[in-house]
Amino acid sequence: MSVDWQLAEINVGRLVAPDDDPAVADFMNALEHVNALAEASPGFVWRFKDETGVGATAVKPAPDPQFIVNMSVWADADALFEYVYRSGHTPFMGRRREWFERFDNAYMALWWVPAGYRPTVNDGLSRLWLLDRYGPSPQAFTFKARFPAPDEAGLPIDMQPDPWCVGRA
Repeated sequence: MSVDWQLAEINVGRLVAPDDDPAVADFMNALEHVNALAEASPGFVWRFKDETGVGATAVKPAPDPQFIVNMSVWADADALFEYVYRSGHTPFMGRRREWFERFDNAYMALWWVPAGYRPTVNDGLSRLWLLDRYGPSPQAFTFKARFPAPDEAGLPIDMQPDPWCVGRA
């Protein structure tokens, strides 16, 4: 584990309905709980929040009001992986298809940031673009092909995420 680098992640989606529609009510109602789970998880460092301080759903980085973004920073890939795939977050992620339209492009990207750096939404969106354009690389990757921190040697490893949620449609 690197002390000079932390793992940033972005995940995006397009809700199947406006955020005040009953079709996405379970998702919207769970946000505070799921965000609290993240913040209490070992290795959690930071998460992007809107002006309410609860989530990031009010931030609209695209003209589409149903497009939402989530970003966070973790001490390392193992800590994020445990939260995503082995915590109370996992059942909600399993319901993703109920609340989000199928994405043709990458909807999740990971990348290393210097310890203490807080990525912007544009940083995250650019990582999604890199992943779509060039595939996994040291600049943008997934749990399926996770690259080591810049100060660590090694080849990408497959962290064996659940096949129904590897960061690409």
